[in-house]
Amino acid sequence: MKIAVLQMNGGIDPAANAQVVTAAIADAATQDAKILFTPEMSNMLDRDRKRAAEKIRCEAEDDFLAQARGAARQHGINVHIGSLALGHTDGKWRNRSILIDSVGEIRARYDKIHLFDVELGGGDNWRESSVYKGGDQAVLADIAGHRLGFSICYDMRFSALYAELGKARADIIAVPAAFTVPTGGAHWHVLLRARAIETSSFVVAAAQCGRHEDGRSTYGHSLVVDPWGRVLLDMGEDAGMTVVDLNMEQIGEVRQKLPALANAREIGDYKIS
Repeated sequence: MKIAVLQMNGGIDPAANAQVVTAAIADAATQDAKILFTPEMSNMLDRDRKRAAEKIRCEAEDDFLAQARGAARQHGINVHIGSLALGHTDGKWRNRSILIDSVGEIRARYDKIHLFDVELGGGDNWRESSVYKGGDQAVLADIAGHRLGFSICYDMRFSALYAELGKARADIIAVPAAFTVPTGGAHWHVLLRARAIETSSFVVAAAQCGRHEDGRSTYGHSLVVDPWGRVLLDMGEDAGMTVVDLNMEQIGEVRQKLPALANAREIGDYKIS
């Protein structure tokens, strides 16, 4: 199955970001990709929350999403929007992945469960929970005849989520991201390869890259990892789109050779002696 991966240098203007994504949707379709994967915060990457609040919209009113749905319908391709910053009636924003099918309908939604609250030092602090509300449910969806599992960026550090996706026999797991540069260099490849190995699935991690309009820098290196843990694609540091052909039969072959999912056992409470 051919998939397309978009690596973005997203900015603070949703309209400009929509142009990048809709162009990628058209390009992916011409290359016979069944689905395009985009990064976390595809609609807007802006650490200035006061400025961002002026452009945040709820899902039903978000023009970026409307344009992506229209492009998916026009070109007959599935689109996994890595995530959007969306408003909500409860006053908290959502960091939400959305799966759009080839007729432009929304097939599934996933709200990022693990919010990035950290002090990195040097004044570089992040507290997603101050404006975002986290999700509480793992999500899978059938698309193009295969089962897609959802996660977003910081989620990759929490193996329990991937254990659930593995139990549900996800074929592909999406890990869209806007990963920081220091942690990216240290942990990005290691964690994503581990998630592919432990779930015997393909991992597709579309990422933001480079120096952004809001002043932050992200790691890039969008990856596609196969169920054996081999890196099939590493997009480096530059924005762009690439198509990769996945051998979906490999999933069954790996699960037969190394049946860790079938051999897994429930573990009770720990005991301290």
